[in-house]
This record gives sequence, C-alpha cells and structure tokens, in this order.
Amino acid sequence: MIILIAALVMAGAAYFAGMQIAGELRAAREEASRGRTAALLQTFAPAQAAAQADPRALLAWQPVAKTARGLFPEEFAALDRAAGGTFPFTKAQFQAAHDRWTADWLAWERTHDAEYKLKAAVAEQELTASGGSALGRSKLEAVDREKLDLYQRRYQEYVRVAKALQALIS
Repeated sequence: MIILIAALVMAGAAYFAGMQIAGELRAAREEASRGRTAALLQTFAPAQAAAQADPRALLAWQPVAKTARGLFPEEFAALDRAAGGTFPFTKAQFQAAHDRWTADWLAWERTHDAEYKLKAAVAEQELTASGGSALGRSKLEAVDREKLDLYQRRYQEYVRVAKALQALIS
C-alpha cells in the first residue's frame, strides 16, 4: 500500500512538474512571439514614414512585407488586429499613394510645360534677334528636344509606378 501511495505521489509530482515545464515553454513561446511582433513593428516603422514621403517607397517595401507576412503569419495577425487593418500597408494607403503620385505628376507636368515655354520664348527671341541664324534655330530645336526627352522619361516613370500602385490596390 505504501508503495502504491508513493507511486501515486511520484506520479502526481511528475505530472505537476510536467505541467510547470509545459507552462514555462508556452510562456517562452508567447514571449518569443511578442518579441518577433515588436521587431516587425520596428522594421516597418521606417516603411510607413518612407511611404508617406514618396509613394514609390511602397513598391520597395510591399514585397518585403509580403515575404515577412508569409514567414510570421501569427505575428502579422496580431499586428493586423492592433492596427485595425492590414499591417504595414492597407488598401487605403495604396489608394492614397496612387492619388498622390497622380497629383504630383500633374503638378510636375504643369511646371515642366511652363518652364519649357519660357525657355522656348527666350530661344525664339534670340532667333529673332539673330535674324534667323542657324545657331538660333539649333537652340530652339534643342529646347524642344530637351523638353520632349525629359517629358518622355518622366512619363515612363509615372506610368510604371502608377501601374504598380494600381496593382497593389486590386
């Protein structure tokens, strides 16, 4: 009988010790998860600031966020709950970035047009003053080429970024 009681006491002690160990392991896992969550929050804080400063930053940070989301789904779920939306970027942020990118393009386009109208007017005045010289015509043509080249390069970038932002919204 004493052996049976001793065996029961030993089994109870082993069970209690096992439960303590399991609880400690669970707490350690939860603490590690909180640490990873905090590290992810710190990692993507600069992304938030960069995306507000320049919509193109979203195109650099979103693939990183997507990869991290795949690696740490539980931590991102906790961040999503805390942020009240998809962390680190929501569809509303993608839309706002697209809107800003388009507005910036339109402002640049107006400025570019005004700048080159002035350059063309100066070149035309020089052309008239020189009596229609070859140098004057060349200057005016150079202004037109420069305007078009700069516009085409900038427009290509605008379209590339706008399409990529639109794809993130969809």
